[in-house]
Amino acid sequence: MPDGCHHISSAVVLTRPELTGEIAARLAGLSGVEVHATAPGKIVVVIEGPHSAALGERLIGISGMDGVLAAHMVFEQALDTEETGDDGRTDAA
Repeated sequence: MPDGCHHISSAVVLTRPELTGEIAARLAGLSGVEVHATAPGKIVVVIEGPHSAALGERLIGISGMDGVLAAHMVFEQALDTEETGDDGRTDAA
């Protein structure tokens, strides 16, 4: 399903406040996910992947984690692969 683009999105993950740190650490360990900010009950992440469906699948997986109340995609962008670095990542994450 690759379309010659690299897809990135930002998402807000709502958590049980007492589990925010633990969940942020789990998210940081996922391939294609970077944690950019945390506050009690909220985590802001960037998700990257080869196509939009990969982002959606990752977000569904995140929303099913223990302690996660909801995960909402806020923004998505598709970049031509020429706009990404040698490692396939953008400067966004």
